[in-house]
Amino acid sequence: MKRRNFLLSGAALASMGGFYLLKPSSMQAVASEDGFEISYNDDQWRDMLSAEQYAVLRTEATERAYTSPLLEEKREGTYNCAGCALPLYASATKFDSGTGWPSFYEALPDAVATRRDFKLFLPRTEVHCRRCGGHLGHIFNDGPEPTGLRHCINGVALTFEAKQV
Repeated sequence: MKRRNFLLSGAALASMGGFYLLKPSSMQAVASEDGFEISYNDDQWRDMLSAEQYAVLRTEATERAYTSPLLEEKREGTYNCAGCALPLYASATKFDSGTGWPSFYEALPDAVATRRDFKLFLPRTEVHCRRCGGHLGHIFNDGPEPTGLRHCINGVALTFEAKQV
């Protein structure tokens, strides 16, 4: 191995380590610092949520693609936080992104909060329920007009409330 390649490899590894140190703390730590409107201890969350909901909302896991029944939901209504029932997304903003997760181009006003995520080394925008801090998914800049955003949301983090006719 040439010395230049060795030095470049070492610099790349050091950079990746730096990104790891910059990554945000777990959502539970942020929740206790920020004092969300709705806050429970770990045992209470586990009692209230299914195992899959707990994994996504409280430990920032990701559900398997194409497994959410909400992916095929076509009725008018509202998608709410599975942790605290806060309305998050209107059905009118939902679109088929082809990614395997429910996608929306815009959240309802004052419904979500975001922060930077470096878990995959490249920065992403994490989206959380602003009321309980539950992890919902990520926001990407490859969505449709009018916003150009794609809120890629774990279906298990949501409940659907159909519009009453």
